[in-house]
Amino acid sequence: MKKAYLFVLLVAAIAMTGCRQSTRVSSPDKTIELSFCLHDQVPYYSVIKDGRQVLGTSRMGFDDHKYTMVSLRSSSKNELWETTWGEERIIKNNYRELQVTLRDEQNELMVVRFRVFNDGIGFRYEFPGEGGSFEICNENTEYCFTDDPEVWTIPWRTPYYEGLWEKCPMTALRDTVCSPVTIEYSNGSYAFLHEAALDDWAAQNFYVADGAEPSVFPVLGTYLTPWSTGVSVYGERGKTKSSWRMLILADNITELAASRLMLNLNEPCKIEDTSWIQPMKFIGIWWAIHLDHYSWCYRLLDEKGNVIGLAPKHGATTENMKRYIDFAAGHGFGGVLAEGWNEGWDGDWTSNLASFTTPTPDFDIEYLSRYAKERGVQIIGHHETGGNIQNYEQQLDSALSYYDRLGIHNVKTGYVHAKLEGKEWHKSQYGVRHMNHVIRTAAANHVCIDNHECVMPTGLCRTYPNLMTGEGVRGQEWDAWSTDGGSPAQHLCVLPFTRCMAGPVDFTPGTFDFSNPIHPETRVHSTLARQLALFVTVYSPLQMASDMPESYMQHPEAFRFIEQVPCDWEQSHVLDAKIGEYVVTARQDRHSSDWYLGAITNEEEREVSVDLSFLDKNKNYTAEIYRDDSQTDWQQNPYKIVIEKRTLTASDTLTLTLKAAGGAAVRFTEL
Repeated sequence: MKKAYLFVLLVAAIAMTGCRQSTRVSSPDKTIELSFCLHDQVPYYSVIKDGRQVLGTSRMGFDDHKYTMVSLRSSSKNELWETTWGEERIIKNNYRELQVTLRDEQNELMVVRFRVFNDGIGFRYEFPGEGGSFEICNENTEYCFTDDPEVWTIPWRTPYYEGLWEKCPMTALRDTVCSPVTIEYSNGSYAFLHEAALDDWAAQNFYVADGAEPSVFPVLGTYLTPWSTGVSVYGERGKTKSSWRMLILADNITELAASRLMLNLNEPCKIEDTSWIQPMKFIGIWWAIHLDHYSWCYRLLDEKGNVIGLAPKHGATTENMKRYIDFAAGHGFGGVLAEGWNEGWDGDWTSNLASFTTPTPDFDIEYLSRYAKERGVQIIGHHETGGNIQNYEQQLDSALSYYDRLGIHNVKTGYVHAKLEGKEWHKSQYGVRHMNHVIRTAAANHVCIDNHECVMPTGLCRTYPNLMTGEGVRGQEWDAWSTDGGSPAQHLCVLPFTRCMAGPVDFTPGTFDFSNPIHPETRVHSTLARQLALFVTVYSPLQMASDMPESYMQHPEAFRFIEQVPCDWEQSHVLDAKIGEYVVTARQDRHSSDWYLGAITNEEEREVSVDLSFLDKNKNYTAEIYRDDSQTDWQQNPYKIVIEKRTLTASDTLTLTLKAAGGAAVRFTEL
């Protein structure tokens, strides 16, 4: 990793010698200004917001290349566009652009394209030309901060990003961390450092550059996830572009959550007919497997891999699937997931070569697909690769066309192995290329993707809305078997401003049975009301309710909220929050005038006062409230819930008491 110049030294050096060939571009509302210059043939940029220096003079470029200026070009855009699905139906895209064309010492061109929005900045590197390959080992992009803010991060080697986000001062970072990074300033403002439109590039990571100490301003350097060869990016001139480097700048936490800068940096939808892409809630033969009621495998093998019998508890059977389909049809779920339906799960399934078109003998997929269609339900397909990418790509076309023929239009993909093919990082250019190839091939076969063990989302769902959701998170499954006892309640008060800012997340809320006889030391850290609230505070257009049908029937009145809550929204607002402590979110249904509200807290009991001015000022609403009771205790009495109705208006304030690890969910219906 290349040693970075400290901000204070850079400013002094440039002030003495002068920064030649400098230019600047501001946001449409003129609150943000980005400056670009060449100094000693090295490109630099800096950012000012509301007259305050946010980023000092920060280096750009790759490896040891030197550059000269070729041309500058300015443009702008101001448009409204409609999402196929999302947290909002209409998004405003308004920016000013500066295109800087540079030439390196080998006479090759590089374009740096800056876009400055009212809520932040983005820039990417482009490599024009008429063919010719190149390699990149190091990216020199830096972020030279002008104070020492606190940051929420996870280490870059965290498997599948399934870690607990932690906060510390930026200068206290002792490990390279993955993108994104959420930044809290002492004055109450926020920033979000990430990337957009990661297509044929390596995912970025960040490290505190050499020489940064607590007494000076921190510099974050960029570390691209490498191939096993040590090369970060293999490129081709005329085709290769980096992902957008992006920084959201917000005066407060509600503005941070409201930013759609990442989506605006992605290209418009490339799928002409999107009618087959349908947001839905679904259930699955899944949580019961995690609790060891069932198994993924169909056969039992000995140590040498010989079949010695049939697994006594195989979960993905025709009988089980019919039961789940019937439950889904009766309770408003659009789909049912069955994991372990296909050949290849027996023994050490991560090294087996699975078949993605051959069901196990006890899973009649042809019959079940017809039966599901008759009941108005879809099967959610499942492709677990075990990281065996070559095996999967050889079958990809046939597997997806097979699903299309069966009327299966959603598939959950998986890559449970530390490295793809045993050698490449998931978020290397190798992994990025593969997963985006799957998305495009799936689109051609009318199949939507729920990508697990994925690359961190970067807004490609705008361009390919069949990329509906993904994991990349320590999800609720950890609460079934994690040896640390399960995720703390704080975790879900952090995610809306870290992982969820990167895109939809398949967290799988909705656990109704907190007992765990297999791992009694592990459990969901939650009350029943909090599980309902998660359907609002955690966004996914494919929203899986985690638990088993029999668990839901133990609490049918509370389950009614899950039956009713949608997963496609007209508009969304974080009303109040503090990262790691509590979140209050309101969303309006895209297909009705109903509003839904979710409020959750960490391990501390608290009272929140919710301003209801987001409601229509000319209407009265029936508020159906699901909240913790005064006797609710997440460890001893988690199922205690109060369900009540009140008439409320936009001028009212709703006060909710959230017990420790608790929450509240509300449905507002016009009278």
